[in-house]
Amino acid sequence: MNLKGRDFLRVDDFSTEELLHVLDLATTLKGDRTPRLAGHTLGLVFAQPSTRTRISFSVAMAQLGGMPITLQASEMQLSRGESLGDTARVLSRYVDAIAIRTLSHAELEEWADVATIPVINALTQDEHPCQALADVLTIRDRIGHLEGVKIGWVGDGTNVLVSLARLASRLGMEVVAACPEGYDPPADTPLTLVRDPAEAARGANVLVTDIWVSLGQEATKEQRLRDLDAYRLDSTLLGLAADGAIAMHCLPAHPGEEISADVLYSENSAIWDEAENRLHVQKALLALVLGAV
Repeated sequence: MNLKGRDFLRVDDFSTEELLHVLDLATTLKGDRTPRLAGHTLGLVFAQPSTRTRISFSVAMAQLGGMPITLQASEMQLSRGESLGDTARVLSRYVDAIAIRTLSHAELEEWADVATIPVINALTQDEHPCQALADVLTIRDRIGHLEGVKIGWVGDGTNVLVSLARLASRLGMEVVAACPEGYDPPADTPLTLVRDPAEAARGANVLVTDIWVSLGQEATKEQRLRDLDAYRLDSTLLGLAADGAIAMHCLPAHPGEEISADVLYSENSAIWDEAENRLHVQKALLALVLGAV
């Protein structure tokens, strides 16, 4: 299957078969450090802070034998008025692919429209597709299959939920999301929306949450904490889930807010496997879009 030269901006950019191919290759490449991308470079353009995404992309590229280059907007002529388009044209002559984190999805699409190399979404306000790939790989690793799995989401209807629901719906899983009014995901997100967290948790094979206060939402923090207080992923909700259910969170976590410490650090937590799987899915993605496999 040839994905060379492809962008990955949304889950729906790839067919179901292509998404499964990424997941299968991620499994194959775990522990494999064959230098398939020796001499290649990955540009990392991050307008927002990142731990897992930036580091996992950097390590993935290094394990493939290539070189990651962190590109801070403040250190480029972008900060002095050079256009995004001209920056994308120049970077296309220097690096082999770009992973971009920016809140504006329209800005990401502009990068992709102008660049002549693969552009990968490392998070926008709209979607976080690499996180969804890691989440689904974790579910398959821990549960053993995807078809028929019920995913219960509790909390804010974030970009992570949007990407996870889109990927899950393609692979035979059901997503039931419990969100308070005013925190719904976009109306076209393929999931069942409920208000009661217990309804989402009941019989679920996987329980998932996300932070309640994201970057740029600090001014409304107290209101958000009040609105979401009944949507904490805790042991009570976990007790309603199916036997052997796992808990997931894309991190960073705030124990006592969106997730309780006893769930975060429990035997049911797959959160650290989920974080590790960011490395493996992005390693597979880079190998595929750069034609190394």
